[in-house]
Amino acid sequence: MLKSFVESVVRRRLVHRGRAIDFYADEVRLPDGKKAFREYVGHPGAVAVVPFLDPETVVLVRQYRYPVGAVTWEIPAGKLDKGEPPLKCLRRELVEETGYTARRVRRLMTFWPAPAFSNESLHIFRADGLAAGRARPDDDEFIEARPVALKAALGWVRSGKIKDAKTVIGLLSCALDGQG
Repeated sequence: MLKSFVESVVRRRLVHRGRAIDFYADEVRLPDGKKAFREYVGHPGAVAVVPFLDPETVVLVRQYRYPVGAVTWEIPAGKLDKGEPPLKCLRRELVEETGYTARRVRRLMTFWPAPAFSNESLHIFRADGLAAGRARPDDDEFIEARPVALKAALGWVRSGKIKDAKTVIGLLSCALDGQG
């Protein structure tokens, strides 16, 4: 019987350094002493926020996602800058993508979106007490923020109109929390 499930790095190899993510192919030692290879994406982490205009209405963003070739409905989100605290990133991304600022923010959870092939941690928050302002998307972002009834958004999850994992998890978390 194995005493541990932990694998240790024998050799780390950076295959490609990208603007947002890196690709690695590491050689590891398995718990039984054998060697194996692990390919994965290195990611600095991200935040996402479920912004509530009122108890029954959330703000979602529409945008085109190149890897899946589709326009998606998502909660606002963005990548952490190196050393950036999640709360600071959340506030920056909320304004960039929606124009809103929030008086109250509460952490819902942190999870690993794809631990089989990425080290990304995603922090999800809920925001209330929104004040409208001007959105400031990045130069390469073409997005539209729109109020959506929470019940409708949950229906979109059930019907498959919303397929984005962080959005599904964020919306369901708020619904299960009984505060949405």
